[in-house]
Amino acid sequence: MAGSSLGRSFGWLWAAYAVSTFGTRLAFDAFALIAILALHAGPAQVSVLAATGLAVGAAIAVPLGPWVEFRRKRPVMVAMDLTRFAALMSVPVAYVCGLLGFAQLLIVSVLVGAADIAFNAASGAYLKALVRPEDLLAANGRFESTAWTATVLGPPAGTAAIGFFGPVTTVVADAVSYLLSAAGIRAIDGTEPRPVRTGSSRLRWRDVVEGWRYILTHPALRPLFFNTVLISGLIMATSPLLAVLMLGDLGFAPWQYGLAFGLPCVGGIVGSRLAHRLVARFGRHRVLLVVGSLRACWSLGLAFIGPGVFGLMLVISVEFGLITCMGVFNPVFATYRLEQLPTDRIVRTLSAWSVTGKVTVAAMTGLWGLLAGVTGPRTAIALAGLLMLFTPFLLPRRDHTSHPEQDPALSTP
Repeated sequence: MAGSSLGRSFGWLWAAYAVSTFGTRLAFDAFALIAILALHAGPAQVSVLAATGLAVGAAIAVPLGPWVEFRRKRPVMVAMDLTRFAALMSVPVAYVCGLLGFAQLLIVSVLVGAADIAFNAASGAYLKALVRPEDLLAANGRFESTAWTATVLGPPAGTAAIGFFGPVTTVVADAVSYLLSAAGIRAIDGTEPRPVRTGSSRLRWRDVVEGWRYILTHPALRPLFFNTVLISGLIMATSPLLAVLMLGDLGFAPWQYGLAFGLPCVGGIVGSRLAHRLVARFGRHRVLLVVGSLRACWSLGLAFIGPGVFGLMLVISVEFGLITCMGVFNPVFATYRLEQLPTDRIVRTLSAWSVTGKVTVAAMTGLWGLLAGVTGPRTAIALAGLLMLFTPFLLPRRDHTSHPEQDPALSTP
């Protein structure tokens, strides 16, 4: 019912997003757990599995951007959902047959990673065409709230399911969620016009790099690009180090670790609900600048975690502050980015953004792992927190609001 004010079609899209997001959160770290519990993989293999899925999947997704750009987005989204369903279902089938190996997990993680990027880019373009411009922030706010809700509920339920039913249980749930998502997208009413392409019909090198070219020449998107990519990389690079510090050195129980990172996600729900009101009162640019700066001030506190209740409360407080800021920032940023993109560049630009982000996360995770091996996890976490304090300088200082659809120079292929 909450989606009815944005139209029945958006309601179906939101439902598809919700079910696939909950499935993904249920399967949080599922491949790592399967590798450890079923294949008896060591730390190096688990790290390779995580990095390969991000990096190679991103590389495969690079030419998908221009291919998707000039095709109807809804069939592409359905195809990517079905691809993820088929790839993920191969894991429990192989496991039951006693044929599951590490190489299969690598291949599936790459296919799912590439399909993720293509789906998200296509869905961004489809959302912009589906809702009115004045409703775009409300739509992105609902997606953000759904994502954080799934993050609160999914991982605890998923780990419990693995404990009761075995290591591939959540992979089955994740696969089925993509099948349900495809059904929801298929249920959307209306016909989608085929994008018109001028010039050569063949894929050109210029088409592949067009997303990066547009980002790097745009006065507002360029600083936001570097800011968001660096922030994500630093946060994700310290995630495994926090696990080592809390579960190893400080002796926290697994349920305490899960509580420390699950409970603060309530802040993401709160932040996403506040985003629209804050923009209405203070203006979008001020919200991006202020909340984007506040978002960088929390992570350094994680370097001071101690044992016991005080240490646990410190993690919860820091993560709550960080995630609340992210809950406000993300939908405002996603809306602003879509508004700045001309229709014939949305998919390529979003793909380029996502590819860069995933490669950066993979590289920084590996680099911070090496750094922690030399200095210890606490020092590496502190360095990441210090670097985070410099990221607000990458935010745009002026409001560069523009309407690219009205600029013929920008809409020329």
